[in-house]
Amino acid sequence: MTENLTRETFLEKVFNYTENKDWKFEGDKPALIDFYADWCGPCKMLAPILDQLSEEYGDKINIYKIDTEAEQELAAAFGIRSIPSMLFCPMDAAPQMANGALPKAELERVIADVLKVEK
Repeated sequence: MTENLTRETFLEKVFNYTENKDWKFEGDKPALIDFYADWCGPCKMLAPILDQLSEEYGDKINIYKIDTEAEQELAAAFGIRSIPSMLFCPMDAAPQMANGALPKAELERVIADVLKVEK
């Protein structure tokens, strides 16, 4: 299942930007992070797809959600101006951002290309 992150859990599980200027991924497996808001229609359409992906990929990747209304500091830290926005965090490379509610097939392609994870 997808997991909601707060600022504290983000610093622990993804990136501690308070201590590191350069990107240093803290996770133990690749991650997809969905920046969303409860009032956002496209975000609501994306949520069940992310839940499906979470089940299909199992413990190969972590799928996290960040409520941009509750966690405005995190949204600002990543320059989130439109939602949904997704941050793809591979284990050994810089993260990449994607904007908009991508279809499931496109998300699977990005997971394979950027996160280097197959089902």
